[in-house]
Amino acid sequence: MARRRSIADADLLDAALALMAAEGPEAVTFAAVSAATGLAPATLVQRFGSKPALVKAALARAWDLLDARTEEIADETEATPDGALALLVALSGDYAEGDAYADQLMILREDLRDPDLRIRGRQWRERLCAILAPRLAGRRGPDEDAARELTALWQGAVLWWGFERDGTPGSYVQTMLGSWLRRRSLEEN
Repeated sequence: MARRRSIADADLLDAALALMAAEGPEAVTFAAVSAATGLAPATLVQRFGSKPALVKAALARAWDLLDARTEEIADETEATPDGALALLVALSGDYAEGDAYADQLMILREDLRDPDLRIRGRQWRERLCAILAPRLAGRRGPDEDAARELTALWQGAVLWWGFERDGTPGSYVQTMLGSWLRRRSLEEN
């Protein structure tokens, strides 16, 4: 009979993600995750096989968490342009502030390097656009083009916030995207 796992994989991957967020992907080692969780390094090797596999599993977990968070916020926001803005502002609240934001870009680098994780990123954007399009509906129904534009503007706003550090990521996104949505509304009327 197999032994019962004392620590769930999800908890181990969350510990690896916390290390990544604090110190970058290079900080994720079997020894570091062992120190954070109390599980022996050899047990971690048995579960994940290699450091790259552990890092990839942790990043896949991060995508799973983002997928779930996106759906949760989508369920809590109205299917209106204001709801689209509220959704993206809420997601922006998950970004770290200050230098920690810059450190999180190292995690994004890992996603961009791995073909499977790039697919996850594309799938998430597709789902996010599918959520946003009805919220941005015009006379002809859901607006997929506007949804793609809004996601690009959102990510650009978050990046520019990193340079300007004006307020919080959420307040910066609120200002930038709110302005875009107001102009769009005026153009439609």
